[in-house]
Amino acid sequence: MPKEATHGDDNNDGESLELVISQLPKASSWLKHGLTLYQNCWLPSNIISNIISFQKQFKPKDDDINLASIPKSGTTWLKSLLFSILNRNQHYEQHPLLTTSTHHLVPSFEYSLYSNPKLHDLSTMPSPRLISTHIPYASLPDSIEHSSKSRVVYISRNPLDVIVSMWHFANGHPDRCSHEWSVEECVDVFCRGETVFGPYWDHVLGFWKASLEKPEKVLFLKYEELTENTFGQAKRVAEFVGFPFSEEEESNGVVEEIVEMCSLSNMKGLNVNKHGYVRPNLGNKLFFRKGQVGDWINHLSPSMVERVNNVMMEKLSCVSFKMS
Repeated sequence: MPKEATHGDDNNDGESLELVISQLPKASSWLKHGLTLYQNCWLPSNIISNIISFQKQFKPKDDDINLASIPKSGTTWLKSLLFSILNRNQHYEQHPLLTTSTHHLVPSFEYSLYSNPKLHDLSTMPSPRLISTHIPYASLPDSIEHSSKSRVVYISRNPLDVIVSMWHFANGHPDRCSHEWSVEECVDVFCRGETVFGPYWDHVLGFWKASLEKPEKVLFLKYEELTENTFGQAKRVAEFVGFPFSEEEESNGVVEEIVEMCSLSNMKGLNVNKHGYVRPNLGNKLFFRKGQVGDWINHLSPSMVERVNNVMMEKLSCVSFKMS
């Protein structure tokens, strides 16, 4: 485990933390490090110490914007849209998205900022700070929920498409386990809740409930609605984060420009996303596939679909939340 992940803890504290982590429940995964159950969530075992450091040390600012999602729910797209909304004064020809990975422009708490503090310094980030996380709502630092006016934008996606997207992503990932995972295996671990940052239903419901209780702090988006009406949803996001589009901007086509620039076809065609890297050996290209709503129908058998749907009906039976 990287020494810097303990963030300045002395050797005894670091050893104690590793001992605690080693005793937590484990599960196999497509990730070679496996998963560890921490605070009722299955997390990549190699980043647990980063998450604990984040929980203990993070000091939010009132104008922070936190983008949250379970993996493969449209994270990269929403990052691009939010970054472009906040930086819409940039001329297209010099826009950072053209030359820099979206995941570098909008860093992750657990994978970037609390992985190597020497490379990523929160204190130097310009306001408003735009940061992402896959951590469930219940595990976010109390400081985000109670001590600041910072906002959270969450995106969810149909679980069947999440499974298929994760299957493709897993088999192209440099840190995957030795064998290629089948789609059947991905369905199986999903239904057991043992997915990366899962269970899926707990993750989604946590942010959905928070959005109902604190609509001024948490905005809940659905990938399918963002796909169907990107223009309208982009305006909704801009207003929520405190950067609404003016009538002049709308009449001048600023919203359309942002929507087009952040479209999958455009982002997928950029050289930085064809050849650049998010982390060593993890290419940007892996984050851009189809982005198609309903692509699950091309990969999942009727029995797999029925199994997933039955699990979701059981898990959501006591609430009014409906998947797209």
